[in-house]
Amino acid sequence: MNALELMQWPAMAATIFATGLVASKARKLRNAGFWLFLASNALWVAWGWHAHAPALIAMQVCLAVMNVRGAQKTEPGG
Repeated sequence: MNALELMQWPAMAATIFATGLVASKARKLRNAGFWLFLASNALWVAWGWHAHAPALIAMQVCLAVMNVRGAQKTEPGG
């Protein structure tokens, strides 16, 4: 297995950990969760490109847009 094939595992772990963070009542943890989701989106896009999975890439781009919005809303004054 090469590095790109293994990328799905840290992408999965980041997604799961980010899910827990965005459920936090603490704004800083929620904000960190959205940024971690963005990192996982990038990992999934890279893996999807390698795996020739255009639907996964499209979904991750859409989710990244929502995560940017979520990160903005958790910022003070957002």
